[in-house]
Amino acid sequence: MKKPILAALMPLALTACLGQVREPSLAAPAPPFDALAFFEGHSEGVGTLDKIVGKTEQTRVSSDGTRLDDGSLRLVQHIEEGDKPERKRTWVIHETAPGRYAGTLTDADGPVTGSSEGNRLHLAYTMKGGLGVDQWLYLEPGGKVALNRMKVSKLGITVAKLDETIRKE
Repeated sequence: MKKPILAALMPLALTACLGQVREPSLAAPAPPFDALAFFEGHSEGVGTLDKIVGKTEQTRVSSDGTRLDDGSLRLVQHIEEGDKPERKRTWVIHETAPGRYAGTLTDADGPVTGSSEGNRLHLAYTMKGGLGVDQWLYLEPGGKVALNRMKVSKLGITVAKLDETIRKE
């Protein structure tokens, strides 16, 4: 009887030892993901960027969101990625219908589109250079933490993945 228990616990032990990214919480219901409300004010993100070519890099993102007169949100981010110099990017996002978003991003080549359902927010856009971005954010119970899972692809092939935890202050 001990062997089946050990076999069942082995994947959990391996996950803990390998430090894999934790999945969104299912323990308690999370509030609906209102992207404009979550990103208004200050937030900090810490994550890991895995590139298909190159090394894994740690990322830090400091964000400040401000509501504009038209109700949209301007989000200014300062990004540290590995040993690269800090860079800045700016989003401007507005809600087009309940749970639907559109906007711009200085890194993007074209519009940003988004939708939220429950505690999930999905964003999609094309970066300069033709890289497609598919981003899923999961709001945790309490509404102060979001898990960001981003996939970057070129010609349908995944070239990078980001796993990030964003904390709202």
